Amino acid sequence: MPKRSLHLSQDPDADKVLSESSLALLVGMVLDQQIPIEKAFSSPAVLARRMGSPLDAATIAAMDPDELATLFKERPALHRFPGSMAGRVQDVCRAVAEQYGNDVTGIWKGVRTGDELVARLRALPGFGAQKAKIFAALLGKQLGVRPEGWREATAPYGAEGSHLSVADITDQKSLDEVRATKRAMKAGARA
Repeated sequence: MPKRSLHLSQDPDADKVLSESSLALLVGMVLDQQIPIEKAFSSPAVLARRMGSPLDAATIAAMDPDELATLFKERPALHRFPGSMAGRVQDVCRAVAEQYGNDVTGIWKGVRTGDELVARLRALPGFGAQKAKIFAALLGKQLGVRPEGWREATAPYGAEGSHLSVADITDQKSLDEVRATKRAMKAGARA
């Protein structure tokens, strides 16, 4: 369970769900692509509401894929690509249920090094190198999951004082700073 209140969606109710459910946080990270950060991290709370229960990896893994996709597609859709993202969420939930005994915190419990943590995250469906580093940085910076070498393993996202990713968002001001950094990086890449 997270050790502090998260403020990733900028919606108090959705952030409460993220703060109380490590699975909701992981699902938000899965959804964090090609949509605004706030949408990605508010969608787990909406999914839980639509399911009528807190998110549970084994339950989601066992759902009929079409039924889960219908929950994602219901208006407002949980993602820009609700069908494919429902599949990705189901794949991640299946991995959590089967490999970690339905306990998402098993992914990071007992890891000895930052490299091991990033490798475990990277092994999850839909987690590339960048997403794994960002999520590991989020765990380190905001939730106290800090195995030896975690900052180095998550570079550049684990750097203290950075404003590069969701790992750095603690309020509206820091969200604005992350957005400004991303805009500047995109502008630099175009130049």
